[in-house]
Amino acid sequence: MKSLIRNASVAATALLLGLSATAIARADDKPTLAFVVNGASDFWKAAEAGVKKAQGELPDYTLELKYPEQSSVAIQQRLMDDLVTAGVKGIMVSAVDPKTSTDGLNKIASQTALFTTDSDAPQTKRVAYIGSSNVDAGKQAAEIAKKAMPNGGKCLGFVGLLGADNAKERIQGMKDGLAGTKIELIDVRGDDIDQARAKKNVEDALVASPDVTCMVGFYSYNTPRIYEALRDAGKLGSITVVGFDDDPITLGGVKEGTVAATVVQQPFEWAYQGMKLMAAYLKGDKSGIPAGNLIIIPTKIIGKDDVDAYAANLKAMSGN
Repeated sequence: MKSLIRNASVAATALLLGLSATAIARADDKPTLAFVVNGASDFWKAAEAGVKKAQGELPDYTLELKYPEQSSVAIQQRLMDDLVTAGVKGIMVSAVDPKTSTDGLNKIASQTALFTTDSDAPQTKRVAYIGSSNVDAGKQAAEIAKKAMPNGGKCLGFVGLLGADNAKERIQGMKDGLAGTKIELIDVRGDDIDQARAKKNVEDALVASPDVTCMVGFYSYNTPRIYEALRDAGKLGSITVVGFDDDPITLGGVKEGTVAATVVQQPFEWAYQGMKLMAAYLKGDKSGIPAGNLIIIPTKIIGKDDVDAYAANLKAMSGN
């Protein structure tokens, strides 16, 4: 009898172990989709929330958001290569510098489904881009400047990655929007997503370019660094500030009137819609890919009267 009980116990244990192994195998079999950003920034918190929401609707997939160790083409490429080696089935990436990484991105596109967001790489074999029209966003920045400076002025821009398409297109869009006015965007300074350098760029400009009457923060953290540098120099309110995105410092500046207004994007929607788009694509459903391979999520201007409602909506999206 004891032998029978012992054998039954062993069989039961083996069955449980087998079931556990099967469960692990099934978990491992779930395809992984990755959202790869261009550098560390609070801007991507909303995208994290979008990935989280998509995960709740895509139980058959594992969704991840990945930050490169540093904002560089080589490091971002290595991260994507590692993801492909690990068996990731789809990658959505904000390309650090599409013009110099075409071969690397095409390599990824040959091994997995490649989509772009935020900063497009249209010359590559990516499936589609989902994100803002950065040209339109730049034109909206011009509208802010024109409203704030009806008598004209000189603007100096600050941005993370001068070579990225999102930066180039925003800058060109703003220049186009200012054409024929007395406002000029005289230069744009890059910082490679180094926030200490971003603030130093502003501090240096205050000394070297005293005739500048307007500063534009083209990346999410640039406006906060402009705000801090102007505050420290006692010049808040004396120089027009045009913002991008919705950093709390930026929104606070808009509310108090030291930032004229800010152009906001929707990274939550990029991530949420993008993950679902990739999952459908991998299942063979290509109906969500438009003819031009571009899915534009509109940007909008947030002024002083819009801040409270916009901030409340941000909290709701993030589940707070």
